[in-house]
Amino acid sequence: MLVALAAVTLGACGNKEDITLHGDTEGIYIDVGGLKYQVQISRLLNPTDREDSGYLVDLPAGQQLGTDENWFAVFMRVENDSDKAAPATNGYSIKDTQGNVYKPIAMGPKNVFSYRPAVLQPKDVLPLPSSPAAENTIQGSMLLFKIPVANFQNRPLELQIPPPQGGGATGTVDLDV
Repeated sequence: MLVALAAVTLGACGNKEDITLHGDTEGIYIDVGGLKYQVQISRLLNPTDREDSGYLVDLPAGQQLGTDENWFAVFMRVENDSDKAAPATNGYSIKDTQGNVYKPIAMGPKNVFSYRPAVLQPKDVLPLPSSPAAENTIQGSMLLFKIPVANFQNRPLELQIPPPQGGGATGTVDLDV
């Protein structure tokens, strides 16, 4: 009797897909709102570096670094591996261990690497295939943050990925700095 009950319990567990809401490291797929989110890489950007300056094209007017701030980029990949359309989130934020919260800077339309949310059809991926962001070695769309230099000591920095239409759990990823 006990063996039969264990077999039924284990059999029922075999049909359920695991849901991952937290990644202790970049590269882990996080399940939020029916989509899979993956941080390809996060890193500081140097505005005087040739490659990095390309990521900073079409900053909004007035967005400049103070002497005590750094640009910090998070490159995202979003996949819809389901059989129905789902919107990608636009509510990202970074939170440090002191409770400071940073929101991404909305880049202008000329920035070909910037993350732009969209409704993903089944099997769709962001960044869109054949786009500069997808063909770049990073293969992710950029979220750009301005963070005070001193606050990089408040690690780990945690990327928060809320569901796009509220309701449901927020996913998180500890960022590599």
